[in-house]
Amino acid sequence: MAPTLIHERALASERGHRYIGAADEVGRGSLAGPVSVGYVVIDPADVPLLPGVRDSKLLSDSVRHELVPAIKSWVAAWGVGHASAAEIDALGLVAALRLAGLRAVNFAHEQQAADAVLLDGNLDWLSATIQPTLLDSLLPGFGDPEDVDGLQIPVRTLIKGDLLALSIAAASILAKVERDDLMDSYDRAYPAYGWIQNKGYGTESHRQAILEHGATDYHRRSWQLTPKGQ
Repeated sequence: MAPTLIHERALASERGHRYIGAADEVGRGSLAGPVSVGYVVIDPADVPLLPGVRDSKLLSDSVRHELVPAIKSWVAAWGVGHASAAEIDALGLVAALRLAGLRAVNFAHEQQAADAVLLDGNLDWLSATIQPTLLDSLLPGFGDPEDVDGLQIPVRTLIKGDLLALSIAAASILAKVERDDLMDSYDRAYPAYGWIQNKGYGTESHRQAILEHGATDYHRRSWQLTPKGQ
């Protein structure tokens, strides 16, 4: 079943929302490389269905790359944000996801801000945990992106959103393409780890390479990179 705009239009109908953002992440379970968040903004009442767009995991690398220009033309705004392995080690995965998401959103909202957001999954890692107070609003400079750690507009989670919602599927493709291209570039400096093939995930050959060559700066050193006892 192809994703639709049903969920985007339902969210837009609430409280007079017009522009709907959509976000998805890639790289959450990887041993190396960033966690990356794709984000798009659409007006669900003003866009057609976009043929060929599916959850990025269901598409070949070549098809994903071919769809990127069409997605960028289809949306009102888009962005991809990354949080590095070092940031994941320092902040923890959920906070790093929020940071990557905020980077993607800030870039997109310079083009067109959203009124509410659809987020893939059942965990809202995108909403701000730091809320402004009345005193904060009176301080000079408050409202800059670095003053908060996430979104302060409504976020609606959607389980299997990358299969159901066309905008989330589009966001997943943007994130997957950009992260995979980054991992391919890292592979040129560190070819022993097979990142072109495994994209940083914990395959047996990747873990064996870590045992033989050690971890790089692109590895999440706070994670269990090799089997216990080795």
